[in-house]
Amino acid sequence: VQLVESGGGLVQPGESLRLSCAASGLNLDFYSIGWFRQAPGKEREAVSCTSYTDRETFYIDAVKGRFNVSRDSAQNTVNLQMDDLVLADTAVYFCATGSDCGRHPDPGQKYFSYWGQGTQVVVSS
Repeated sequence: VQLVESGGGLVQPGESLRLSCAASGLNLDFYSIGWFRQAPGKEREAVSCTSYTDRETFYIDAVKGRFNVSRDSAQNTVNLQMDDLVLADTAVYFCATGSDCGRHPDPGQKYFSYWGQGTQVVVSS
């Protein structure tokens, strides 16, 4: 099983990025998908969780209205569209597969089995 994130980069505040999480060795349609981020000097935090049952996505307050998760079943990929980026969004972003979100953006990292290596997002003016 392998998860590979891509799409990170350097952008200015207010700009957008689209991250992708591509999977091999498993079908993402059968898993909940979590996006996480780790800013320099900080612990890794949850950003969103997309339920595998009803496909609903739960977001942390800091990204609500700016970030949007979508699934591309044909490509076995999950995308994280990030709009109106702010300095505080600077971090390494990870995707992970889990069992259930519990209708919460952060059900707990221990519930996620497979993790990608991360992709760097830098928001800087």
